[in-house]
Amino acid sequence: MTKQLKTGLEALSREHGLMTQEKPEPTKKEHKSLFIGIPKETAYQENRVSLTPEAVGLLVNNGHEILIEAGAGERSNFGDNEYSEAGARICYDPKQIFKADIILKVEPLTNEEMEWLEPGKTLFSAMQVGNQTPEYLKALINKKITAIGFEYIEDKVGGMPVVRAMSEIAGSTVMLIAAEYLSSVNRGMGIILGGITGVPPTKVVIIGAGTVGEYAARTAIGLGAEIEVYDNQIYKLRRIKHALGQQVFTSAIDTVRLGRSLETADVVIGAVRAEKGRNKIVVTDDMVSRMKQDSVIVDVSIDQGGCFETSRITTHDDPIYRKHGVLHYCVPNIASRVARTATEAFSNIFTPILLRMGDLGGVDDMIFTNPWFMKGVYAYRGSLTNKHLAQRFNLRYRDLELLITARF
Repeated sequence: MTKQLKTGLEALSREHGLMTQEKPEPTKKEHKSLFIGIPKETAYQENRVSLTPEAVGLLVNNGHEILIEAGAGERSNFGDNEYSEAGARICYDPKQIFKADIILKVEPLTNEEMEWLEPGKTLFSAMQVGNQTPEYLKALINKKITAIGFEYIEDKVGGMPVVRAMSEIAGSTVMLIAAEYLSSVNRGMGIILGGITGVPPTKVVIIGAGTVGEYAARTAIGLGAEIEVYDNQIYKLRRIKHALGQQVFTSAIDTVRLGRSLETADVVIGAVRAEKGRNKIVVTDDMVSRMKQDSVIVDVSIDQGGCFETSRITTHDDPIYRKHGVLHYCVPNIASRVARTATEAFSNIFTPILLRMGDLGGVDDMIFTNPWFMKGVYAYRGSLTNKHLAQRFNLRYRDLELLITARF
């Protein structure tokens, strides 16, 4: 009876395609020595480098080969001799760097670097979707490159470690920037950022309750400033109050209420992060025109278009301008102001990833065994594997999990 029942179930399963699909278990591979190339950044005012000499030393001691372009760490105050003593090979021909199996850099590839990149290699860098074109992605696809974007990588708990680290730096740094331009030395209001006994504290308005907003608020509170935080996501406002550990003024973004607050603000920080594409303008030209003379705006969102109608991109060489008597600081890539700190933050994230990659047997095995890392891959061996990018640039999309599974 049991045998007849089993036979009947097997027949039914075959008839309706319900038989268990076998999937081979990936076999554990031996440690693989990675060949990593670190080029010198050529993007305008990019001062960071992807690894510190200490991180290079750790990787070399674990059997990996590092080829770094001469002068790559110069603007982060890391000398070639430090990298050499850590075990890296110093390269004076930038083309040779791109013969490495893994290219580790901060900014996306330039057109020239794209020409040097050899087919089948792995690119580990920022994607910066707001500044990219379909041609850039098509070039990676045509060369069958495996491309991993810093800003897409998640950690094991769903956080975005690179984005958070750079946001922490930007949030902490913006208040120091504001303090500079409030001072009499820079023809500002001539007031201290914070407060002292008997003098009313500086008023700081923060628009955006994400990581940048949180760290800007921490710094402002530490200096003794009065802060107000605005965001349209109530859960973010609740989270920032919990993170700060005290009752601070929070509000949903209401044009009337925000406008009144801006009229009495000494410093306004724009820290709204766009979910898709360009940021929405939160503060209009009219609202800025009613702000106090010599008050300071720092628009951290400028790399995504900015959240002030009066914002326009500036540079580290010429960082400020005045509009309606209000000083605007709209420099993208604020983290590059503190390049050494930013490089150390990069190293803290990339070094464990590279070590694990070597232990697992290479890039493909790292992708296959770590879903959190897989989310950083936007191109894989001739296919675009990020659905959002495919829709944005009207390109063909292929599911990465299916591509990886097909290997077996």
